[in-house]
Amino acid sequence: MADQDIIASSDSGASGIKLAELGHEMRSSFLEYSMSVIVARALPDVRDGLKPVHRRILYAMYDSGITPNRPHSKSARTVGDVIGKYHPHGDFAVYDTMVRMAQDFSMRVPLVDGHGNFGSIDGDSAAAMRYTEARLAKPAMELLRDLEKETVDWNPNYDESLQEPSVLPARFPNLLVNGSNGIAVGMATNIPPHNLGETIDATCMMLDNPDCTTEELMTVMPGPDFPTGGVIMGKKGILDAYETGRGNLTIRSKHEIIEGKNGKHSIVITEIPYQVNRTNLMQKLGELIRDKKLPEISNVHDGADRNSPVDIIIELKQNAIPQVVLNKLYKHTQLQVGWGVIMLALVDGVPRTLSLKEMLHYYILHQEDVVTRRTKYELRKAEERAHILEGLLVALDNIDEVIQIIRSSETDKEASARLTERFGLTDAQTQAILEMRLRRLTGLERHKLEAELKELKEKIDYFKRILADENLMRQVIKEELLEIKAKYNTPRRTQLSAAAKDIDVEDLIAEEDMVITVTKAGYVKRLPVATYRQQKRGGKGMQGVSLKDNDFVEHLFIASTHSYMLFFSTRGKVYRLKVYEIPEASRQARGTAIVNLLPLEKGETISAIIATKDFPEDEYLMFGTEQGMVKKTSMSLYDRSRRDGLIAINLKEDDNLIAVRRVKQGERVMMVSSAGKAITWDESEVRSMGRDTMGVRGMTVPAGVRVLGMEIARPGTELFVITEKGYGKRTPVADYPLHHRGGQGVFTITMTAKKGQLTAMKVVEESDELMIISEEGVVIRTSVESISQLGRSAQGVRVMNVADSDKVCTCAIATEDKKKDGDEDDDADDFDGNETADLNDADDTEVEADVDVEDEVDEAEDEFDETEDDE
Repeated sequence: MADQDIIASSDSGASGIKLAELGHEMRSSFLEYSMSVIVARALPDVRDGLKPVHRRILYAMYDSGITPNRPHSKSARTVGDVIGKYHPHGDFAVYDTMVRMAQDFSMRVPLVDGHGNFGSIDGDSAAAMRYTEARLAKPAMELLRDLEKETVDWNPNYDESLQEPSVLPARFPNLLVNGSNGIAVGMATNIPPHNLGETIDATCMMLDNPDCTTEELMTVMPGPDFPTGGVIMGKKGILDAYETGRGNLTIRSKHEIIEGKNGKHSIVITEIPYQVNRTNLMQKLGELIRDKKLPEISNVHDGADRNSPVDIIIELKQNAIPQVVLNKLYKHTQLQVGWGVIMLALVDGVPRTLSLKEMLHYYILHQEDVVTRRTKYELRKAEERAHILEGLLVALDNIDEVIQIIRSSETDKEASARLTERFGLTDAQTQAILEMRLRRLTGLERHKLEAELKELKEKIDYFKRILADENLMRQVIKEELLEIKAKYNTPRRTQLSAAAKDIDVEDLIAEEDMVITVTKAGYVKRLPVATYRQQKRGGKGMQGVSLKDNDFVEHLFIASTHSYMLFFSTRGKVYRLKVYEIPEASRQARGTAIVNLLPLEKGETISAIIATKDFPEDEYLMFGTEQGMVKKTSMSLYDRSRRDGLIAINLKEDDNLIAVRRVKQGERVMMVSSAGKAITWDESEVRSMGRDTMGVRGMTVPAGVRVLGMEIARPGTELFVITEKGYGKRTPVADYPLHHRGGQGVFTITMTAKKGQLTAMKVVEESDELMIISEEGVVIRTSVESISQLGRSAQGVRVMNVADSDKVCTCAIATEDKKKDGDEDDDADDFDGNETADLNDADDTEVEADVDVEDEVDEAEDEFDETEDDE
């Protein structure tokens, strides 16, 4: 076995060295060690919720008579008894455990009544054990009650000189009430504390209905109750922990916001999360302020006193928003912490992860065993006493003869034998008769004996009924639990919140209106509305944006930082960003290339943009493709996002998404093809479909022809079309008859070879301005009213001079007013591709627009009109 690691001896028999394979020996030795740590050190028993060291401390104090009705005793004496009799480990470990059992900020129901310095929530350590005193707390006596009535098994201590209980009777579910945490070998437990009254109510519910669900249990025990209070955010983590034994909780501090003078606010932290060191928390706050990560905070004070031992006063600067500051504090400090629940405990000496129902089930089994053992013990004692009383009554009935037998006997043994033979008594009865005092011979004593015997017989009958009837036994357990609840219950300290637990980056950002611009070349930026100072109509405006040649602003939105921007691509995908995720830039900056913000594939471009704050189920988006397919889908289906985008519409291999518009009930949809035809149909022609669908035919186009665009044809608007060679016209949408979807439509312009195919369309109003761009980058800007209004069959007029080698490729709208007459109630978040357009001329980057969004936003677009005059 040269290739194996061997511990061996050539004379193993003589030397006593055992031959063993090293790997096997290491495995077996480590398993023994790990099981010793798991069973004897780190994990609590599911029945009494105590680790061995906790159990030994409580029993040592009980055995020494250091009970609540006795004076406090030196902690060093208790520690000495524990390590000398039951727990041969370090004295500091035992003392630290006893200290924690006395801390009301560590234990929901303290089991030790400490006298002296037992530490603080600030992280101060307790005084040395020679200075402090302790005794059992009253609730601890409920864990030890009936210990002398043979209710639990006893084991020899480490040197077999004494006996110690293997588990305590535990008359309330201590594992849930006080929780437990510990790290064993390869496993750990972290059970949160709970409210005593709620836990007892849940146990009683299980006693009444063992098949109750976790949701039903949570109606009486809704969640953990930490001794330091705080707020548990969300209920999913609690439900997961109760159903599976594992879950993640988020605990926040409690606070008050106080408004002071000059508009300044102060945040007072009144409760902090469980097991958070208050001193370390304040040090962290100071570091964040020094590092200017919390610039809104001016100062932090320690406001703790005897009545409010936790208060931390955080003073804010003027105009700071308290909720935003709080969200930053939750993000960067331990004012919010995660708490992983692992409900691991020993069941019959084996570690198991337990659900709430399983924990209560095993506790109830333990109580049934305790009550059964106690009842059997009390039944035996009652029967023994009744047996003696029956013998005494026989002796009293024949007292003269009994006295004569005793007087005439030489010894006790002879008297006992003669009494047994004469009256048929047992040895126990004759012994009691011989020890009976003469005063028991009075008539009054006889009545007492008869009353005691009657009472004992009633108890014996009751004990037998308990042992025979499981329901009665459960009722006994329930009554005793309710008695404990009446004595020791306290109000809940931890508040439960239904709000989501996670802090989004959005929570750290103040909500304000932003101007978002997207250029034709694909540059996007945002800047506050307040950047554009308010002017009267007709003002000169200010420098808006500096763009590359032939680029112009295609979309402009005014939306809250917390609103969503939906970017729809030609490939039929939708990408979602929050407004605050769009980089902020100066007025003159071009912005950030959109390809740096969205994971667009090669050749994929943005064809439509929608701004919205919410996703109502009863509002819809209408999609249009180059091949004439349309689809209507509820906005609620787009209330999610993925890093690489979501499928917004299924497209054929050679098809592209060209337009996405918000549509309301009763509105008309207009589609125009490159063959010069237009079709109008009611939106009800298309039923609502799912997100991952292709849609239905909206317009039939022959081979080689494509749909140029899809718009919502609102009353009073006009259809503008332009050909490749720059010929265009506008026609009222009322001139187009209403058709069913799927047709080829009617001619909207007479096509000729000289004018080329139709290349772009827009639904416009007279107040609009148009930006028209050619393939070679030539851009003109013209007002809609300067273009002739002609009938459907007209050929159009020259709108743009186009070189022979050039063609018109697209057009966009530069809207004068974002809010048209009658639309004053529209929210700024509702602007989309229909209502936004080009704001900048390609040459001088000047912008014309008016935006009416309450006070500061009323005329922001006026400031885009022209470059500011030099002063």
